[in-house]
Amino acid sequence: MKIYTKSGDKGETSLNYGIRVPKDDLRVEAYGTVDEANSFVGLALSLLPETGGDPAELERIRHGLKEIQTKLFHIGAELSTPEGKEVPWPIREEDVAFLEQEIDLMEEKLPPLAQFILPGGHPASASLHAARTVVRRAERRVVSLSSKIPLQAVVVRYLNRLSDYLFVAARWVNHLAGIPDAGLHEINKEVGEQKE
Repeated sequence: MKIYTKSGDKGETSLNYGIRVPKDDLRVEAYGTVDEANSFVGLALSLLPETGGDPAELERIRHGLKEIQTKLFHIGAELSTPEGKEVPWPIREEDVAFLEQEIDLMEEKLPPLAQFILPGGHPASASLHAARTVVRRAERRVVSLSSKIPLQAVVVRYLNRLSDYLFVAARWVNHLAGIPDAGLHEINKEVGEQKE
């Protein structure tokens, strides 16, 4: 099968069930942003250390991120399914519950969050922060889309909870790597000292 079909050369693309829409359609913008978020999650996965920290915890993060990639693919499929057609892999409340459970487990072992933190630290952590910001944008796109067409409310809940998960996972990866959070107050203090 060829990767290029030339069918999109005039600025249109196909939704599920072969329905054609312009490439700037709200649906395409929404599922395209979800796909972008999925790519950043994949980047973070590729940057996770093979060793160091707790191997069981690293494997837990690895498993969680792979599960999230699958669910983001499912959300993309749902967003590209026209009204009245069957959604192939609907997102469910238990998918949101999985994220909440993982967040709680990580937060139990993390130091309390006392200030705003800056993205960075371990490359995998920085990538998780990047994924988080793209998920937030995807959530905004889906909210815009949901004002035009009916969507499952759980999709927005999943994306909202996912951005929380990615934030905590970014902190957790730094924690496992022995890298403290880069607190905004501390960075401001360092910058002030350098200027003096």
